Amino acid sequence: MSSVLTDLFPHPIVQAPMAGGVSVPQLAAAVSDAGGLGFLAAGYKTADGMYQEIKQLRGLTSRPFGVNLFLPQPETADPAAVDVYAHQLAGEASWYETELGDPESGRDDGYDAKLAVLLDNPVPVVSFHFGVPAREVIDSLHRVGTLTFVTATTAEEARAVERAGADVVIAQGVEAGGHQGTHRDLPETDGGGIGLLSLVAQVRESVGIPIVAAGGIMRGAQIAAVLAAGAGAAQLGTAFVAAHESGAHALHKQALTNPLFARTELTRAFSGRPARALVNRFVREHGPYAPAAYPEVHHLTAPLRKAAAKAGDAQGLALWAGQGHRMARELPAGQLVEVLVAELASARTALSAGGAR
Repeated sequence: MSSVLTDLFPHPIVQAPMAGGVSVPQLAAAVSDAGGLGFLAAGYKTADGMYQEIKQLRGLTSRPFGVNLFLPQPETADPAAVDVYAHQLAGEASWYETELGDPESGRDDGYDAKLAVLLDNPVPVVSFHFGVPAREVIDSLHRVGTLTFVTATTAEEARAVERAGADVVIAQGVEAGGHQGTHRDLPETDGGGIGLLSLVAQVRESVGIPIVAAGGIMRGAQIAAVLAAGAGAAQLGTAFVAAHESGAHALHKQALTNPLFARTELTRAFSGRPARALVNRFVREHGPYAPAAYPEVHHLTAPLRKAAAKAGDAQGLALWAGQGHRMARELPAGQLVEVLVAELASARTALSAGGAR
């Protein structure tokens, strides 16, 4: 690993920040204490809610950790398309005996307020999703001693990350669960994402900053593969969804290995932005018609997802998952890190032995 990374955490394992309640302080603390880098997800939280979780996490671990922010999105949604989708979802609202959410509930996710908190109360790492923060934002975080990670899904995006002065680029392959961190949401590129190994190789030849590889990684041998391709560490999300400390709904954890949910696909059904989820009834019925409208669709469907969880109906939940979901292991997060480190060592030994022949 690059010294930028090894100074933070000894093992090349980053726990992905998963918004929506999965990345709770207990999970981040367990990963950091085991020698990885735990993350909190500030997305969909208030600035004070984020601050309270940071305080809680600091009470659980003295190890470095990170906080993830969603960048504000441009107003590109067609209001008429959102209205049509809302009409289509009326049956869901009736079924779950709830109201649809207000699509105009807010666009910036409290970005400026969260930045202010993070500048007043610095954390070791801040990462960004859905774009590149302004150079002055990155510089201001550097001045308070915070390292900056930014997601990229193409080599071109990775170059933009480097130009902005970020310390690390997170190369996110199309295999990744949850939202694709594309810098611009272009419907014409749906389904055209790059596989992780190809992406890491392209990014490695495009930038000089360290790379964290993300997308479908569930085993230590896969970590070895992305390290060999040029990454300095691997970021795992779905692998930690099933961890004991994860805040994921029990139905979500069970669905990862339930044969009823055989595959994943990128869908706009729940949020209006491409995100990889297990295919359930909601994805099948609404995914083909969901507009490119984030965060409007996210706000619209939020009460439906909450009601589905309350009803114990996995068919109405956003079951975010990467392509390796069937390999999930229900272990304490710290133990999972230990298992991954042992698998990584075995894979490296096997590679060395093969090369010595």
